[in-house]
Amino acid sequence: MRQPAAVKNVLLLKAGDAALPVRLSVGDYESWFLQTIGLSNYRFDILHVHRDAPLPASADGYDAVMMTGSPASVTQPAPWMERAADFMVEAGERGTPVLGVCFGQQLLAHAYGGRVTRNPQGREIGTVEVALTNEGREDPLFDGLSERFAVQATHEDIVSQVPEGARVLAGNANTSAQALAFRPNVRGVQFHPEVTPDAMRALILARQEGLEQDAVARGVAPGERVPRLLAGLLPTPAGPRILVNFLERFT
Repeated sequence: MRQPAAVKNVLLLKAGDAALPVRLSVGDYESWFLQTIGLSNYRFDILHVHRDAPLPASADGYDAVMMTGSPASVTQPAPWMERAADFMVEAGERGTPVLGVCFGQQLLAHAYGGRVTRNPQGREIGTVEVALTNEGREDPLFDGLSERFAVQATHEDIVSQVPEGARVLAGNANTSAQALAFRPNVRGVQFHPEVTPDAMRALILARQEGLEQDAVARGVAPGERVPRLLAGLLPTPAGPRILVNFLERFT
């Protein structure tokens, strides 16, 4: 008789809140992770670190640590960011797998001595394509994926200087460091594997005024960018696969 798989305990560090219209239509950041990954094999503890929720003394009781995205910016450091960064680095050094998503990747890059800056190309948002590097093709985070795949993305900041010893696993023309391996068990992705097309639609609509202003400032005809982004939304099955790969291949 087949034995049921042991439930894995995951600590999800919530680094911000989605805009109110987004939360009302598609929920908040943590719910996207839970819905995309599923709860049948995993148990999640959610810590609102951006609201100064106290961190545990160590991550030893957890099979993995993950961090969400955030409206906050690593370029404007706050005490809660430094505490969360120290916690993730220590967890990784003690052998706990760590995955930072978007802001989470940037905070890890900052913690390991890299540099995070505003992207001179402007906000990357919508369904985008990324390509694996040679090292990315060999990395278990991307098991079962082709060399190029679609993901959802929304970010203004980028890791502009990769920390010493870190390896770039994926990139595209907008952002060269779309995925990073910081340590054998510590990973980051700049895109959002937890986000569905419906959630991305809500994120675009919540930002449409700013997206329009930025597009016009960059020479795009008025009224073009937001409809083009919405029309370009696609399913991104690579996202859930990456999250499950992390929880199954690294723990």
